[in-house]
Amino acid sequence: MYMKRRKHSKEFKLQVVKEALEVGNKALVARRYELSPNLVQRWVKAYEEGKLGQEMVSSSSSAEIKRLEEENEQLKKLLGEKDLEIAILRDLIKKKNPHLLKNWK
Repeated sequence: MYMKRRKHSKEFKLQVVKEALEVGNKALVARRYELSPNLVQRWVKAYEEGKLGQEMVSSSSSAEIKRLEEENEQLKKLLGEKDLEIAILRDLIKKKNPHLLKNWK
């Protein structure tokens, strides 16, 4: 009994490769998608050698990088606001109840 040969899109291959690289376990990812571990290994190798849709990856990666940079800036701003809020609250506590800050720094 043999498996029927399937044609997979570049998008699907890149999704599988990305997941395999993130998880670090090609066999597990292969099992999840009902693929041969050797096939996933070949796709990962082709990807690493630049033979598997690198043009798609570079354009999607630049868009994703831009999105991540924007998200990072938002998170930095939010963190700064939280730090300022904490500092204000600590000053209030220090003025009203200084004994509460003995072990709190």
